[in-house]
Amino acid sequence: MLVRSAIGTIAAVAALCTTVAGASAFDDGKYPDWKGQWTRLRVPGAVGQPPHDPSKPPGRGQQAPLTVEYQAKFEANLADQAAGGQGTSDTYTCIPNGMPRMMNAYEPIELVVTPDITYILVEHIEHNRRVYTDGRSWPQEIEPSWVGYSIGKWIDEDGDGRYDVLEIESRGFKGPRAYDASGLPLHLDNESVFKERIYLDKADPNILHDEVTTIDHALTRPWTVTKSYLRNPYPKAFWREWICGENNPHVIIGKDNYFLSADGLLMPARKNQAPPDLKYFNRTKK
Repeated sequence: MLVRSAIGTIAAVAALCTTVAGASAFDDGKYPDWKGQWTRLRVPGAVGQPPHDPSKPPGRGQQAPLTVEYQAKFEANLADQAAGGQGTSDTYTCIPNGMPRMMNAYEPIELVVTPDITYILVEHIEHNRRVYTDGRSWPQEIEPSWVGYSIGKWIDEDGDGRYDVLEIESRGFKGPRAYDASGLPLHLDNESVFKERIYLDKADPNILHDEVTTIDHALTRPWTVTKSYLRNPYPKAFWREWICGENNPHVIIGKDNYFLSADGLLMPARKNQAPPDLKYFNRTKK
């Protein structure tokens, strides 16, 4: 019994030493201070949900470099939205925004930096992102996901011994996905590639920038925009629980979207919309 106890103690101490050694290997001074709660930086005069490019008006005002085919899809989407539909923006069903829309920061985000992974925690309808910075190569096969698979690299741009920029490449997506609530579409092949540069503002360390370049077959050229976030100055920020499915009035039947009224009855979501097929229900005889 004494021998077993001694072996157990040695193993525990060895494990603790390994943990301590691993912890001491993380030099916090080498990494930028991204701690805290970040909310999207409001653009003066902007109203409604944030567009993909915060510096431009939503919808056609984004001037997205879409191909002729996808510009036509976008116009059809706008017409459907004008008639009460949802167009190509499918998140009303509570599917995730995915990349790049998840970085619009509808709700506050948090970035947790470790030597091997930087976690981007999104308090919305997503899974969170893992950006691998451990030097790994791209896997031969990537299981498609809404957030994609992200590999990052830290850069010390000014040579002061501290990292300034996290460069990220993300691929391996599934869809459908749109850039924002206007329904700006990404290509249905889901072969999007996103390249990001995340860094603190040089004049204000409480502003964080995310330079996002989209490479997608629905575009005529790569499209680069900059999203910015403001750090909450309160060190004990409040994190609100946000559950998309809770009190969601949208009801999808087949390919049609209906709406649940305040009194619990099914109602049309667009003008002159036909009711769903009720052949499996007993109809009251008049």
